[in-house]
Amino acid sequence: MRQTVHQGVTAKRYLQVIKRLILVLLLLTAMFGGIFGWKHFSGQKMAAMMAKAPPPATIAAAAATLETWQPYLHAVGSVEAIQGVSVTTEVPGQVRKILAESGQHVEAGDVILQLDDSVDKAELKGLIAQHTLGKLQFERARKLLKDKSVSQSEYDQSRAQMDSAAATVTSKRALIGKKVIRAPFSGQLGIVEVNLGEYLSPGATIVPLQALDPVFVDYTLPERHFARVRVGQPVIVEVQAYPGRTFEGSISAINPGIDSGTRSLRLRATLNNPGHLLRHGMFAEVRTVLPARDDIVTLPRTAITYNPYGESVFVIQQKDGGQLVQRRPVKTGEVRGGRVEMVEGLQAGQQGVSAGQNKLRNGQAVSIDNSVKLDATASGGGNSPTCSSTGRCWPASSAC
Repeated sequence: MRQTVHQGVTAKRYLQVIKRLILVLLLLTAMFGGIFGWKHFSGQKMAAMMAKAPPPATIAAAAATLETWQPYLHAVGSVEAIQGVSVTTEVPGQVRKILAESGQHVEAGDVILQLDDSVDKAELKGLIAQHTLGKLQFERARKLLKDKSVSQSEYDQSRAQMDSAAATVTSKRALIGKKVIRAPFSGQLGIVEVNLGEYLSPGATIVPLQALDPVFVDYTLPERHFARVRVGQPVIVEVQAYPGRTFEGSISAINPGIDSGTRSLRLRATLNNPGHLLRHGMFAEVRTVLPARDDIVTLPRTAITYNPYGESVFVIQQKDGGQLVQRRPVKTGEVRGGRVEMVEGLQAGQQGVSAGQNKLRNGQAVSIDNSVKLDATASGGGNSPTCSSTGRCWPASSAC
């Protein structure tokens, strides 16, 4: 009896376990079915979204235009005085007078400094007396020679003594003259470097002297430009001392040969300098003027994308009634007034993206809206070249 009851309880418990297992299986089936169903639905939705074309990107566009530009050859050089020396003394002596001041303008022949010549003048008087005596002795010998009272040898000796005394007088006068230091040419003095009473040795520097009107500007160009320059060609010069101001001149000399070390051509320009604004040693930025060109294809600077591999432009093309863009490599030249010279890769009339390049890709549809001001720097056209104060830019194909 007890065994029968125990078997009935066991069967009942077994049925309960079976029911629970079936319930768990049903719950798991419902849960995983829901997950897989949701994934299937999401995948179909994403596929539908991928199949749908993205909306056109809004950009600003600009057309490449033909302009007339005045081309230049850019270089750097140095201002040189047309004449410049350090005034020195040829003879030793003590400074007795300083007759010019630092910075003074002098004319050729003006006295700058006087050395003490009192001893030399006293010696000159004695030499003049000896010369006078020699002349008297010579005249006496000449008369006696006519009377045969002296020999020809004695006559020649008196003549030689007179000539020697005359030469000594001339030499002493030249020495006294050298103790008066004069300006060798007209110009402006620098800082006087001697003091009253100072003893000067031969070759001692007294004061710099420079002629500043006109002035030279010496500079170099690569040898490839040799055929593009000639004497008389205009040049425009700028110096850092006068920002924004230009000085005009012309090429006055061209070296006949090319420097074998640098493969460069040396040129000299001459500029009028009436106000003495240009000074010897100034750093100069030089533009050699070339004949004007009227076939320069230009595009706004913001349309150029700069990268380590070169420059490129997103060119706008018409297709199937819409507009799309294609990235095209280009070669650029000078930059003026916000526009870039297009040397290669773009023709006049073609349109390029001037703003809104950010995330553009080849073949992407675009919508032109030039009324919207887009940030060109943020939009991909902004890797703009960096320009230095000398006018040189990076990338090298750009100009300031």
